Amino acid sequence: MSETVLPKDDAEPVVVKPEPLPDSVQKEPSNRRSSNGLAVLALLLGAAGVAVGGWSVWQLRAMQTGHQQQAGQLQDIGAQTQVLKQSEQQLAARLAALPPAEELEDRRRLVTQLQGDQQRLSQRLETVLGASRKDWRLAEAEHLLRLASLRLSALQDISSAQALVQGADEILREQDDPGAYAAREQLAKSMAALQSVDQPDRTGLFLQLAALRDQAAQLNALAPEYKDKGESLLGLTDGSEDSEWAKWWDKISQYFRVDFHADKNIRPLLAGQSLTQVRLSLSLALEQAQWAALNGQQQVYVQAVNEARSVLDANFNQDNPQSKSLGERLDALAKQPVSVATPDLTQSLSALQAYLEQRHKPVGGAAEQPSEEAKPGSKP
Repeated sequence: MSETVLPKDDAEPVVVKPEPLPDSVQKEPSNRRSSNGLAVLALLLGAAGVAVGGWSVWQLRAMQTGHQQQAGQLQDIGAQTQVLKQSEQQLAARLAALPPAEELEDRRRLVTQLQGDQQRLSQRLETVLGASRKDWRLAEAEHLLRLASLRLSALQDISSAQALVQGADEILREQDDPGAYAAREQLAKSMAALQSVDQPDRTGLFLQLAALRDQAAQLNALAPEYKDKGESLLGLTDGSEDSEWAKWWDKISQYFRVDFHADKNIRPLLAGQSLTQVRLSLSLALEQAQWAALNGQQQVYVQAVNEARSVLDANFNQDNPQSKSLGERLDALAKQPVSVATPDLTQSLSALQAYLEQRHKPVGGAAEQPSEEAKPGSKP
């Protein structure tokens, strides 16, 4: 190291030069640096060798894995090859079992011919079934017309007969046959005749008579009562209801009655069994009227209602409001019609039957001979 000595006062500074070091001391750092570089190089070479060895091991394992996969693929390919060989053998066996080309062509022609025959038979069957359906519908129309005639003759049911005749006309309209003109004309006349007839309300009459039966079951005789007007017993009651004479007269008047009109018809009071018998007779007469109303028996209906009126007049006083109202209702019901003059459907039925006979009559007056194709055993 060099030291600088400061001069004192104004003296010039004196510079001291350092002494040079020996050569051995100067060569020692350079030797150390060279040895360190060799060590680093050796470490790098070792690391590279380790890396190369690891990469080689990884490559070796990868190659082993690839060889194993290839071996498995080869086994699968071998199995598929065996399956293909078996399929080829089966196909060869099937091809050997197939008939020759000439025989296949013959079979194809037979199938085509069979399909044509089946189509022709289907057309014939549809034609036959279509005619059968029309015949069934016409038979249904005749049945409906017969049923309408029966409903009119037995029950005088105008509404049901109208519906049945309308149904028969609809069936004839579906046929779209000009030959049905006469039959439809007669059906139109019958429908007009049915529409001109008023249907009696038999159900309403039946219910009204049933209500009268319930009212007759509760009908009671009117007991005579004495009404004091203040002039009884020569004025002893004096018109006072609290007097002893008035109370005595009100009590005894329930057992005795003095009527100064001797010419008036006085009926005995009904009670107990007699009243029950009268009610039963009246109920039976009304029940008979109900039956006649439902069955359209006008004479029986009027007779039953008049009988019920006679029983009511003979056994119940007309001063009774119940019997009076019942009598008025019986008089009103006796005037109601229960039967009507039904039209005759014979001409319509005859016209329909004539149309059916004309439809089934063969053309030319002789039965049609079966065609050559329809004969048994003939080839289509």
